[in-house]
Amino acid sequence: MNSDSFVHLHVHSEYSLLDGACRIESLCRRSAEHGAPAVALTDHGVMFGAMEFYYAARDHQLTPIVGCEAYIAPRGRFDRAAREEAHVTLLAADLVGYRNLVALISKGFLEGYYYKPRIDLDLLAQHNDGLIVLSGCMSGMVSAPLLKNDYAKAKAAAQTYIDIFGDRFYIEIMRHGMPEEELINSGLVKVARELSIPLVATNDSHYLNRTDAPAHDVLLCIGTGKTVSDTSRMKFYSDEFYLKSAQEMRELFADLPDACDNTVAIAERIDMRLPEKLFHLPAYPVPGNGRALSAEAYLREICEEGLVERYGHERAAHDAALRERFEYELGVINKMGFASYFLIVWDFVKFARDRDIPVGPGRGSAVGSMVSYVLRITDLDPLKFNLLFERFLNPDRISMPDIDTDFCVERRDEVIRYVTEKYGSERVAQIVTFGTMAARAAIRDAGRALGVPLPDVDRVAKLVPSGPTGLNIGQALDQINDLKMLYNSSPEIRKLLDTAKTIEGLARHASTHAAGVVISAGPLVDYTPLIKLGEGEINTQYEMDWVERIGLLKMDFLGLRNLTVMKNAVDEIRRTADPSFTLEKIPDDDRRTLEMLGRGETMGVFQLESEGMKRVCADLHPSSLEDIIALVALYRPGPMEWIPRFISNKHGRTKPEYLHPSLEPILADTYGLPVYQEQIMQIARDIAGFSRGEADELRKVMSKKQKDQIPIYREKFVKGSAHTVGMSTAQAERIFSFVEPFGGYGFNKSHAAAYGWIAYQTAYLKANHPLPYFAALLTSMKNNTDKLVEYLDEARKMGIAVLPPDVNESLVDFAVIEQQLRFGLAAVKGIGESAVRSILAAREKDGPFSDLFDLCKRVDIRLVNRRTLEALIRCGALDAMPGNRAAQLDAVDVAIELGARASRDAFSGQASLFGHESHDLTGLIPQLRAISPPTTLQMLAWEKETLGVFISGHPLADVAEALARTGALPVKELRRQQDEAFVTLAGLITSVRRTLTRAQQQMLIATLEDTSGSIEIIVFSKLYAQVQALFVPDAILVIKGRLRWRDRPGSKPGEEPPTEPSVTVNEVAPFVRPAQARQPQGWHVTVSRRDQVDRLAHLLDEWPGVVPVVMHAGGAAQRMPRDVSGSHHVKHELQRIFGPDNVVEAAP
Repeated sequence: MNSDSFVHLHVHSEYSLLDGACRIESLCRRSAEHGAPAVALTDHGVMFGAMEFYYAARDHQLTPIVGCEAYIAPRGRFDRAAREEAHVTLLAADLVGYRNLVALISKGFLEGYYYKPRIDLDLLAQHNDGLIVLSGCMSGMVSAPLLKNDYAKAKAAAQTYIDIFGDRFYIEIMRHGMPEEELINSGLVKVARELSIPLVATNDSHYLNRTDAPAHDVLLCIGTGKTVSDTSRMKFYSDEFYLKSAQEMRELFADLPDACDNTVAIAERIDMRLPEKLFHLPAYPVPGNGRALSAEAYLREICEEGLVERYGHERAAHDAALRERFEYELGVINKMGFASYFLIVWDFVKFARDRDIPVGPGRGSAVGSMVSYVLRITDLDPLKFNLLFERFLNPDRISMPDIDTDFCVERRDEVIRYVTEKYGSERVAQIVTFGTMAARAAIRDAGRALGVPLPDVDRVAKLVPSGPTGLNIGQALDQINDLKMLYNSSPEIRKLLDTAKTIEGLARHASTHAAGVVISAGPLVDYTPLIKLGEGEINTQYEMDWVERIGLLKMDFLGLRNLTVMKNAVDEIRRTADPSFTLEKIPDDDRRTLEMLGRGETMGVFQLESEGMKRVCADLHPSSLEDIIALVALYRPGPMEWIPRFISNKHGRTKPEYLHPSLEPILADTYGLPVYQEQIMQIARDIAGFSRGEADELRKVMSKKQKDQIPIYREKFVKGSAHTVGMSTAQAERIFSFVEPFGGYGFNKSHAAAYGWIAYQTAYLKANHPLPYFAALLTSMKNNTDKLVEYLDEARKMGIAVLPPDVNESLVDFAVIEQQLRFGLAAVKGIGESAVRSILAAREKDGPFSDLFDLCKRVDIRLVNRRTLEALIRCGALDAMPGNRAAQLDAVDVAIELGARASRDAFSGQASLFGHESHDLTGLIPQLRAISPPTTLQMLAWEKETLGVFISGHPLADVAEALARTGALPVKELRRQQDEAFVTLAGLITSVRRTLTRAQQQMLIATLEDTSGSIEIIVFSKLYAQVQALFVPDAILVIKGRLRWRDRPGSKPGEEPPTEPSVTVNEVAPFVRPAQARQPQGWHVTVSRRDQVDRLAHLLDEWPGVVPVVMHAGGAAQRMPRDVSGSHHVKHELQRIFGPDNVVEAAP
């Protein structure tokens, strides 16, 4: 034993969330620098970082000691009477101990969780083998009684541990300069000496360096929601909780050298080695049916059937290339031992398809597998699209296959439940993931804790670029002069940034991975610790990469909204037009679809609807599915620079250059440019003679830009090219140099093909079945007002009439009704699902409702209550019935009472006063009062309030052109503007809130809306007195000011939140409406249904005037007996009810 060594056995990493500040890699590197032979990891109650730590320690030639500072419930883990818990330090001495530790920590969450994950002495006794136990900190069962001078209880607790663990129990002693430690340490030594228990010295390390203590203090404040100035908060007593060197620890415990020696002795007891390269794959339960089939035999049987289904009997039996590919793939799969894996995936995908749960055409490299295709796991023929199996499974390197599957977002959980029930809840779990403090989030969190004024924090945070190509704080300080200037000129900002830099990137919270599911051969606790998160979902404590590293089967069950949209669109097509329609039979070269994409009309098309993609589509004019697939692959940072050349080559403006004739068949589909990783692999095979596995290795080297490996593969490529096709060294060098940069950017064609196909399918639906498609698309976005506005605008541009809800026509969601798009009742805010079901059931049972009173009489008035009725009236859902919206609202109380009376009579079984059935109260139905109709603006405001959008028109419709002449930028265009940009806006003020600044000065916050969207407007005190009178609801204003981007509320703590714009006002002026347009000479209205005649008559009653109306029906024309108002609202109403094409102004 080295008398100068010391091993830290009590260490907290960042996975002691918002408490530990040690990064695992840094911890291991520092321990190695200290000359330690080993180091332990003992996070609070969890093992989140155990695998990362295990491999990092080994990389630094340290013995990893996997442990945990666990919580013990003194009264038992099932007790919920008190929140007390004692701490204990558990260390895994060997593989048995590791598995017992995993079991204990898992049961702490699954059985003992009460504020903290708790275990008890019974569990410790059951799972004690292979564990070394330290008595813990001041909150331990031995130390805590000594704080109360109860030596006997402390000694008894130590004896309990001895009884369980024998010579694997140690008394833990700490010295951080705390008075309480001095009080208990003498007692601990006494207990140790009297019971012959070895002492062990530890430092409760929460950070690496003494200088990290202030940043750690800020981390504690973030975790507790306090500021550093709060004197009553939890804080560490001193700055001694860092990873001290052996010399520091030996000096600290100079009087107890054996306590330091024992740290090394414990390390020498550690013999824990995890098995390498083992796969814990579950065995698929092959059905017997009187036969003893292996997984391999059963897989072949199903695949042979699928081969015939996919390719037909003739090709399946006699196509040599087809059979060769099939046999090759099946051979590799079986050789690697993955037959059960494919059967498991086939089984749950089949479950989904059998239950009409939409499944995506594939995702990732698995789309390149013919076996996946014939099993209907994927839906794209890899032969047709020239996809490579070895991009999925490399025959030269055994690694876990990775088949990720997209499901309908609404029914994904059904598939996970099926898998859980089939393989057992003890073998299936979701996978944990961690939100970390990104640069801006770290600045904001640190700023709150340090008490830095919010405007200063906001100013600093915005100077750091965010997003995938953003900078960390250190890089930003090097590259951004404004930030550097602030850092150098302000001590407060310097402290903020230095603190944020220290905590940047640390784990902040644990959550469930959006898609990852793990399935194991045996109980999961044999391999990974478990945790309960959210609403009780069981998750692994190891992240996805570590789950795979230890050999567990990980699959991604992703929810894709677009699959739901397509399924609902297909259902609507079958309901309204073609009962046999299926997306499986659509042509992949539909002219209408490709022409629409060529016009850049991609709004609502999967993967193609961004502004940039619209422009690229319009420039490219896709002429094939291959073009769309290439766009999906190219439209990413990096390869985007090749898009102009791709387009130019396609249209013949430039000529594709093929450096060798053998390149042309490989690159022809992408106009001479290597867009896909598969093309790089194929070039390596066809030209340089690489094996399938070698070609995949080259692909990896290029895509990961492994510069040290590039020369090795370049030499191999040059030599292989000479041997395979007789190519000169110079030419081979040119080809390698040509493909190398593309190799770094190249995209997986299998994935691009699958998502390109979804893009094409959604485009096909939009181009050929716009009504059903928009019904499904709008339904999917009914809770996203911004997208709803965009999609409604796009639908109208395509000539689709969008009608408001109607209690006699609407279904639950958006639907096609007589070749028009009708809002669904579920889209009305404030209406619950049960109320919608009640309305639809009553309508289904007894037909359409005649008026408000009839509606209330027939529905369950407890469900269709006052709030529901008022929302229905305000959004226009009763417009086809007698009375205007104001008159209907006035009658709600009477109608509710009528409904309640009908309900009471029906319940009691009594007949009405007239002897009819109990619901027939015709004689008691009152009449609507004569009330003036609401103004156009009031009706539009109601629509906005209840639907989130304007339907019958827009308050700015008649002045839109005049507003545009002010030079105002449409609100939706603000997305392209930078923070601090000076902008001009013009629009309607829809809300105003007056408030006070922190300095108790007046300010106001308003919402301005134009026809493209809405934005928050801020007027600070400096301008408030001059302009506040202009800010009233319904005012139209022209505003000039500074654009500010700020975090959107509701984002997860610690993560980069999405940002939203606001404008701080510099100038404001009222908009002066142009002179009113002349009054129309008359209206010609074409009707096609009886109810439209009634609606026209109602409109004329509500808006009397002097403008004549001629009704056209069935080829005949008839002047209506009443004339109508010349109001602009009447024009809007006529066009809304009858459609713009059916309303024509009479010639002067």
